[in-house]
Amino acid sequence: MPGGYLTTHVLDTARGMPAAGMMIDLFRFDGSQRFHIGYKVTNDDGRTDGPILPKEQFKAGTYELEFRVGAYLKATGQEFPEPFFLDVVPIRFGMSDPMAHYHVPLLVSPFGYSTYRGS
Repeated sequence: MPGGYLTTHVLDTARGMPAAGMMIDLFRFDGSQRFHIGYKVTNDDGRTDGPILPKEQFKAGTYELEFRVGAYLKATGQEFPEPFFLDVVPIRFGMSDPMAHYHVPLLVSPFGYSTYRGS
């Protein structure tokens, strides 16, 4: 039984707070094909209520998280000219260790973002 899993944490750096209510889609790649695995929505702490990819579904491979930044900005009432500079932020990454915890946080503002492999 695999032991790895995937989590995330989203912080709105422009507002200085967790990005609550952001939808995140998860995809897995098999060669050139991309398969939708599921989605989660961030809670009041900017995290999901449980792993995005739990231990039972974990496989080493290439994945992509799509963070729905534009919809989040609209929902928070932030006003910017449309189309927003950032709408969907995709982060493609590999997970090679089937026993590891992979954490992919997102620091986001209306005009930029950064990510890293967290712990």
